Order: sequence, then C-alpha cells, then structure tokens
Amino acid sequence: MKRFWMLAVAATLSLTALAQEHVEPFPSFVQVTGTAEREIEPDEIYLSITINERDSKGKITVEQQQREMLAALRKQGIDVEKQLKMVDLTSSFFKKHTSVATAQYQLKLGSAAAVAKAWRALDALGISQVHVEKVSHSKLAAFKAEVRADAMRAARSNAAALAEAIGQKIGKCFYIYDSNNGVMPTFYAANAMVKARGIEVAEDAMEAEMEAMEFQTIKLQYRVQAKFVLE
Repeated sequence: MKRFWMLAVAATLSLTALAQEHVEPFPSFVQVTGTAEREIEPDEIYLSITINERDSKGKITVEQQQREMLAALRKQGIDVEKQLKMVDLTSSFFKKHTSVATAQYQLKLGSAAAVAKAWRALDALGISQVHVEKVSHSKLAAFKAEVRADAMRAARSNAAALAEAIGQKIGKCFYIYDSNNGVMPTFYAANAMVKARGIEVAEDAMEAEMEAMEFQTIKLQYRVQAKFVLE
C-alpha cells in the first residue's frame, strides 16, 4: 500500500512538472490580443418574390403573371436565366376551393440601384410580396482571410510596442488562439422593406424611398490572442 502511494505521488509530481512546462515553455514572454475589422459594401442582394393568384383575385393566372414578370425584369437589363430561379411552386389543381396557386422565386441582384429598378417593375405589375432575403459579397471568404491576417499583424504590433516600453524586443510567436465566429449579423435598410410590410405609401413618396434605398455594410470583426518570446 505504501509503495502504491509513493508511486501515485511520483506520477502526480511528474504530471505537474509537464503541465508547467507546457504552460510556460519560455522564461519570459508577452501575451497580447490583436483585433481587426472591415466594412464591405454588399454586391449580392437576394430578393424573394412570391406570385399569387389571390393578388389579382383570380383574374390573372400565375402563368400569365410569370410571363409578365420575366418580360418586365428583362426590360430592366436583368438576365433572368442566370439571376432568377424558382424556389417553390404550389398548384390548386388537386385542391379546389382550398388553396390558390402560387410561385416563389429568388432574384439575385448586385446593387441597391438594381433592387430599386426591379422593385418598381414588380410593383407596377401588382406583385407586392417582395422582400430582401439576404445580402452578401462575392469575395466574402477572401475578405475574411485578409481581416484575420490583419488581426494577427495587430497582435504582433501590440507585442512589439509593449516590449519596446521595457527596453526589450519580441522573438518568435509560440502560441496563437483564433476565437472567431465569422461575420457579424448584417441588416439592410428599413426602407427596403416598405412594400413587403404592406405599408401603403403615395406614388411620389414610394419613388423617393426607392431612390434612397441603401444597404448597410457587411461588418467583419476578428480577434486573436498570441504569445511572443521576450528577448
């Protein structure tokens, strides 16, 4: 029993020594945090469009509304073959008196100005179920990598400044902790949702709203922790 107790103590001491060696591999170091952020104008704006026979009280079929929509969007210079896709189609053929035929689309646009033009064209056709689904950027992954690297460079700069304050320099970095969660939540301008909310506005006021439509930037924020040897 005594021999077992001595072995247990020796093992505990060994583990403690190893843990201390892992936590502080260098006798002198500086631990810092580096942060970086960037705001990006979105170049991918996705509109959700729903065509419903109920909008015309059954006078205009979904098929006719679809043809009119495609023609109107083409007039605005939109490549409907590439930028527009059908998300869902519900038919009332087998559900008489219980449902109304609907078709849902997703339209991808590249700017707030393009959204305003498309919105006006759809509104002129009486298609009111339109809302902004999401916004993004075509080079978002590349921007993320750049901002993350900027955060690391900021950490090194902070470490160098602290070391210089005490007459020392920093050596190699032996620890990096990347605790990032990706992109911050992005919100679009409230006036972009005027028609989707069903708020009635005068025609001239609607024109002003659409001309002033802007989307908030996508905000990227990154933070890293690092340890550098002090020399």
